[in-house]
Amino acid sequence: MSASDALALPALFDVRGKIAVITGGTRGIGLMIARGLLEAGAEVAITSRKADAVQAAVDELSALGPVWGVPADLATEAGVASFANAVAERHERVDLLVNNAGATWGAPIADFPASGWEKILGTNVHGVFALTQALLPQLRAAATAEDPGRVINVGSVDGLRVPPMENYSYSASKAAVHMLTRHLAKRLAPEQITVNAIAPGPFESKMTAFMLDDPAAREAVAGTVPLGRIGRPDDVVGLTLFLASRAGSYVTGSIIPLDGGIVGCN
Repeated sequence: MSASDALALPALFDVRGKIAVITGGTRGIGLMIARGLLEAGAEVAITSRKADAVQAAVDELSALGPVWGVPADLATEAGVASFANAVAERHERVDLLVNNAGATWGAPIADFPASGWEKILGTNVHGVFALTQALLPQLRAAATAEDPGRVINVGSVDGLRVPPMENYSYSASKAAVHMLTRHLAKRLAPEQITVNAIAPGPFESKMTAFMLDDPAAREAVAGTVPLGRIGRPDDVVGLTLFLASRAGSYVTGSIIPLDGGIVGCN
C-alpha cells in the first residue's frame, strides 16, 4: 500500500468487511458501537447475559447489516467458553473485539458487601481478560503488520478520577481495566494486535439511567462536564472507528478519555 493510498479518505477509516465482536452489545454504549459498525459495513456479533435482550438487539440491528448474537455470562468460565466457541464456529478470524460488558454496584462504605466486589471484578476485569484470551486464535488470524487485530476495552472516567458516588468496586475495576489494557498491549504488540481502552464519561445506558432519566438530575450531570452535555452515540462510534481502522493502526496501550473534558480540564 502506498503512502497516498494510506492517506486516502474515507479509506483511512474504512472497516467494511471487518468482523467485530461486542460484549454487552444489547444496550448503552455497546449497542451504540454495534449500530455504528454495522452502518460502516462491518459484520457484528453481540452478547449479553439475557437471551431476550440479545434477540431484541439482533432484530433491531439486522436491517443495518449482518449481525448475530448469543447470550452468555462472561463473568463465568462456562459463559466465556460457550461464547468463544460460538464465535469460532462462525469465524476463523476476528478483526475487532470490544470488551464492553460491565456491571456496577453502589453502597455506603459501612454497608458495602463482599458480593459487590466479587460480581463487579469478575465481570469487569476477569471477563475482559478471559474473553480476550479465548479469542486470541481468531485475533491472531486477522492480524497483519499493515492492519493489526484490534481489542478495545471499555473502561470509565471513574477509573481515572475519584468518583462522587460510593461505587468502590466499580471504580477500582475500571482502573484495573486500564492497567490490564496496557499490559495486554505490551504483550500482544509483537503479534500485531493493538489493545486500547475508551474511558467514557456520562452516556445513556441502563447503568446511568438513575442519573439521566430525571431531567433535573440530567442537567446537574451535564453541568459537571466542561463541554456541558452528555455523550452522544456519534462520539463513541467515531472513536471506535478510529481505533478499529487504518487511522488507528499505530495506537496501542492508550487509555482515551471520552468524557467531554471531565478528566483533562480538571
